[in-house]
Order: sequence, then C-alpha cells, then structure tokens
Amino acid sequence: MKTSFTKRLVAGIVIIVFVLAIVYFIGGKKDNQQSTATTKTSQSTTSSSKKKTSSLPNVSASDWELVLVNRDHITKEMNPELATVNGISVDARIAENVEAFLAAAQAIDASEHLISGYRSVSYQEGLFNSYVQQEMAADPSLSESEAETLVKTYSQPAGASEHQTGLAIDMSTVDALNQSDTTVAKQVQALAPQYGFVLRFPKGKSSSTGVDYEDWHFRYVGKKSAEYMTKHNLTLEEYVALLEERDT
Repeated sequence: MKTSFTKRLVAGIVIIVFVLAIVYFIGGKKDNQQSTATTKTSQSTTSSSKKKTSSLPNVSASDWELVLVNRDHITKEMNPELATVNGISVDARIAENVEAFLAAAQAIDASEHLISGYRSVSYQEGLFNSYVQQEMAADPSLSESEAETLVKTYSQPAGASEHQTGLAIDMSTVDALNQSDTTVAKQVQALAPQYGFVLRFPKGKSSSTGVDYEDWHFRYVGKKSAEYMTKHNLTLEEYVALLEERDT
C-alpha cells in the first residue's frame, strides 16, 4: 500500500511540475512576444518619425519668415521695417515677393488687388473690438464673450494676428472675405508657393489654425517652405512643429 501510495504521490508531483513548466514556458513566450512587438512598434514609430522629418527643407523654426503668431503665441509689437506695395505696408524684406505675387495674380484676373498688409497690435485691437460690437448689434442675444468667440473664427485679438509681422497679406478680387470667384481663388492659391506664400487658413484645417477658411489671407514663409507645406498640406502650426521635432 505504501509503495503504491508513494508512486501515486511521485506521479502527481511530476504531473504538477510538468504543468507548471508548461505554464511558465507559455507565459515567458508571450512576454517575449509582447516585448518584441512593443520594441518593433517603438522602432517603427521612431523610423516613421525620422522618415517624416528627414525630407524637411533646410530651414529652422526660428527663422524670421517662419515666426508663428496666433492665439497660442501672443506677441508684442514687432515693428518690422516696412515698405509700401500698391498702398499697402509689408515687411520690407518681402516687398519684391509681394509685387511679383500680385502681378501673377493680376495676370489671372485683373481685379486682384491688395486689401491689407501690416497692422500694428493697437490697430488690431481696435479692429477686433469693432467686430465684436458689430456681432452684438446684429444679434442682441449674444453676450460679449460669445461675440468674441464668434469673431475669433475670422479675426484675431490683439497680439494674435500675424498681420503685425508684416509677412501676411490679404489679396482678392473683391473687398469681402470668401467672395472671390472660386476658380480664380484656386488658381491664385496654386501659384502662391512660387513667390514664397501659402494660403494661411485653408479648408478643413481650423482645428490646427483656430481660424476658418479664408480665401484671401496669404502668408510669406519662403519658397522652400511654401512648396513643402503646400505639397504636404501642412499649416504653419503643423510645419513648425515638424521642424522643432526634427531639431530636438
């Protein structure tokens, strides 16, 4: 009886050890697979990130023509050296580009003209406040804060408008936002990069820019950057983020 019991006990212990060994082996294998998968994912992400930034132009996010001004990047008066093009003030460094861009746009439609260029922070403050008052007058049910939120979809508060850089222009066939012939607007937008400009607030990008589509607002960023941004459908916010990622 003792011998039989001992044999059964030993057999039971062997089975338990065997089962535990299998469990340990399988668990270890899964851990290794998960670890390998995590490593591969990490490597893939790193590789994808490097690939994404490796083709970027040889420019820096700190270059003067890429200065970022928006509601997340409020700036004080920048006081750029100005030049006048057809009665509109712009940063003197881009005056020739503005002239060439305007001439090319007028070759498409003779009614293309400059509407706005450099605006000081103080001027922008007055302009923004006037829009708020207009919205409240049009809809008395709006509170001031609600009116400000509405105005921010098409105008920027003081310190948040890139017009103060002197690098932004509004250009259209008419003196009204998004009222130009769409065919003409698209043609002008397509040739903008040749002169170093991009459409600053394109369709479908308000989550990035904070501003709805504007057919007349162009921003000078330099030819290399303009061509890259247009090719890859990038806003200035997205482009600057990629440059900063590459340079860190």
